[in-house]
Amino acid sequence: MGHSFQVDLRGVVDLLSHHLYASPRVYLRELLQNAVDAITARQSVEPTAPALVRIECGGNLLRISDTGIGLTEEQVHELLATIGRSGKRDELGFARHEFLGQFGIGLLSCFLVADEIQVVTKAAEAPTVYWTGFSDGRYEVSAGPERHEPGTTVTVKPRPGAQDWLAPQRVTELARLFGSLLPVTVEVGTNTVTGRPLPWQEGGERVQFCQEVFGFTPYDVIELDVPEAGLKGLAYVLPTPASPAAKAGHRVYLKRMLLAEGAEGLLPDWAFFVRCVIDASELRPTASREALYEDGLLEQTRERLGDQLRGWLVGLSQRAPARVTEFLAIHHLGVKALALHDDEMLRLVDRWWPMETNLGRLTLEEFRNRYGVIRYCSTLDEFRQLSAVAAAQQLAVVNAGYTYDAELIERLGMADSSILVDRLDPSDLTTRFHHLSPGEQAAFDPLRSQAQRVLDRLGCEAVVRGFDPVTLPALYLVDRDATFSQHLRQTQDEVDDDWAGVLAAIAQTAAQARPQLVINYRNALVRRIASLSDSSLIELAIESLYAQSLLLGHHPMRPADTALLNRSFLGLLDRAVTGEEP
Repeated sequence: MGHSFQVDLRGVVDLLSHHLYASPRVYLRELLQNAVDAITARQSVEPTAPALVRIECGGNLLRISDTGIGLTEEQVHELLATIGRSGKRDELGFARHEFLGQFGIGLLSCFLVADEIQVVTKAAEAPTVYWTGFSDGRYEVSAGPERHEPGTTVTVKPRPGAQDWLAPQRVTELARLFGSLLPVTVEVGTNTVTGRPLPWQEGGERVQFCQEVFGFTPYDVIELDVPEAGLKGLAYVLPTPASPAAKAGHRVYLKRMLLAEGAEGLLPDWAFFVRCVIDASELRPTASREALYEDGLLEQTRERLGDQLRGWLVGLSQRAPARVTEFLAIHHLGVKALALHDDEMLRLVDRWWPMETNLGRLTLEEFRNRYGVIRYCSTLDEFRQLSAVAAAQQLAVVNAGYTYDAELIERLGMADSSILVDRLDPSDLTTRFHHLSPGEQAAFDPLRSQAQRVLDRLGCEAVVRGFDPVTLPALYLVDRDATFSQHLRQTQDEVDDDWAGVLAAIAQTAAQARPQLVINYRNALVRRIASLSDSSLIELAIESLYAQSLLLGHHPMRPADTALLNRSFLGLLDRAVTGEEP
């Protein structure tokens, strides 16, 4: 007797293959899920019933048999023909959370690789049912020889071009991939692919499992346990740095069936330094059962797992301080990202993470204990420019130009009012420079006046001071007010007239804030320049000092600055070669 599915089967198959499942290989997982569910259902009423799934492949077909509860003819119609209806499925008991999949949808996934599927099934005290489904939307239910024991056998005949998915070696690999941790016996031909203990159980191979699955030997292994999600597992700490931008993929099992090899969203974003293998019974899969469904329970689980990773790190700092330093050398970015929001991690970074300073690498705790104030540069260029000069003035400075460092230092000051934090302003250095004596001021005032005439057209102020190191002839300093003024002027050129007027009014109040070229009167070259009587040569020298200071400080070069650099270099070169005025 012929029947038709109560759906457009071709449309369902297209949906499964092109929109739901990532690969046809899931057909075997769905068959395994159906078999395990059937065995679970039978053992709920017959605890001593056998738990065996046998897969045979060859001769251009695949046959999978289970010792499960089987189906009656009425159940066959309800579960296999009425796709998407949950009422009867619930009545039959297959909607309980103990089961892995959905029998009808799971069986239809076989049409990803086949045009014809045959199911032979027997429930206790019910006749054996023969069901044959075709990819054109037809199915038939017929009578046949009686099975002696309850259970189901599904036979899949591959369509042209899909034979490789049913090849013995491929089937064995897929069965082992999806089902190696299942609590039932799964045999593929003469090979048993199950029976491997969970890696976190007694006898489980923790490190070996990580090496096989993730391809690395872990720095450490962390046990995971979230009872409300029915979750147990392990987090493997990566032995090498990981990029925060890289998506961390975790191996996730649901009720010991592999759900995903690279599941995302299991851990907080900051925990990119671990890879996890977990098994859960209460987390929900997506429709494709290849990822986790984002809901309240998953969010709660993510927070709990984050707490456990943080607890491991805090415990490590107490029992093995040397390993904390090793760990931070590898994964400081992840810990610093967490410390932006977590006081406990902030204290750990403060105590254990050595930062670059102009007086060597020191932790923030060591730095403030020695120097009182955590004074820092917020950019790498600023630190490169000012670190040596600051050190010469006995000023200790932290390089906070690396990722998260400036934010962490500021947060440290906000979290503990006893910790003094100060961002180094270049103008702070000038207060430590030596002013000229009256005699020196009279000697260097002509140089300062001529330098100011040169620098006025560049929007810069000329200052003569004495500072160490004496080998540095000049230093270009831009304080915060001057930086703000520069940004205002640049922005005025990029906005419409209305906003330009507003910015011009603000810029007028900040117009006095200009960058400074601090000329070091202690420098021998500067003293020789000051003794020159040739004003054109002095001008070339001042322009050269200005350009060199920009380059040494890694400051951006405007077109006018680049033109000045070329002009002064060529002018000095010409004077050196000819000995004549240009």
